[in-house]
Amino acid sequence: MIRLATPYWLALAGLTVVFVTVWLVRRRLQRFPMASVHRHQGRWISLQVTTVAGILAAMAFLPLAVASARPQEVLARVLEHTEGVDMVVALDVSGSMAALDFEPSDRLGVAKEVISSFVESRPDDRFGVVVFAGAAVTLCPVTLDHGVVTHLVREIELRALPDGTAVGLGLGTAVNRLRKSQTESKVIVLVTDGASNAGELDPMTAAELAAQQGITVHTVLVGSEGPVPVPVPQRDPRTGRETVTIQRVEVETNPELLAEIARATGGMSFRARDSEALVSVFAEIDAMERTEFESTQLVHHREKFENWALAAFLLLTCAVVLESGFGRSPW
Repeated sequence: MIRLATPYWLALAGLTVVFVTVWLVRRRLQRFPMASVHRHQGRWISLQVTTVAGILAAMAFLPLAVASARPQEVLARVLEHTEGVDMVVALDVSGSMAALDFEPSDRLGVAKEVISSFVESRPDDRFGVVVFAGAAVTLCPVTLDHGVVTHLVREIELRALPDGTAVGLGLGTAVNRLRKSQTESKVIVLVTDGASNAGELDPMTAAELAAQQGITVHTVLVGSEGPVPVPVPQRDPRTGRETVTIQRVEVETNPELLAEIARATGGMSFRARDSEALVSVFAEIDAMERTEFESTQLVHHREKFENWALAAFLLLTCAVVLESGFGRSPW
């Protein structure tokens, strides 16, 4: 990038035209006051040399004006410091997450896609994933490798854990993942569709542990109200073959508990009754938990007027040599 330190010197280029025009007219009148001199070949050549010398002198003022304006190359160095958010998503994978009230997939399928998009949209944050049902496991520790995170999230399947909804164990495992984090912002997003009905750890005890560690917990209750269609696997006791039937099931929920968990940790509690609402919930969480950026810009300049000044000097030298050697008239 090039800038001009003293750009007002460019006005010299405009004045050059006026000065050189006056100079040429004056020189012509001084040398050839009578029209008959044009018939003499030697003096005619002298006139042409004077004209060329004047043009060269005029051209010399253009690079001189640029050189006087001091063009400079800007050498900038930007130092950036990013303070990201360490975030763990605790995802319910109990059997009720197979409910077909979300489009175009079941609850778990839509949640996996929304979470994957959420992770990909925050490249400067570290993510971890915990899955829970009747038990809880860490699917992915906190990492900046978002490719690994999204791959593991998309590979989540139902019935990988004992059935049930151990909200306390899921939250406690997520807290443990962030316990050694040194970042200022630590967040857990707890996604579930049911009431806590399993696990040895009480959900509010896990919330208190999160608050002690400075961890914010946002809770998301997914699913519509009332009976919902759920694929229920059944095994024939005689043949051992497994079939799946769709049954309408009333899923027990406890939104008050989720709201209390969020309130105890300074977080927010959300309800997503369909896929569009779930997308909006994560967009709101994304807006609340912003990554902090600090940048410092160091700017240096390199002078670039030398070539312009040299061009002006050469043009003026050529004009002087032509006029002195062939113009046959003193300067």
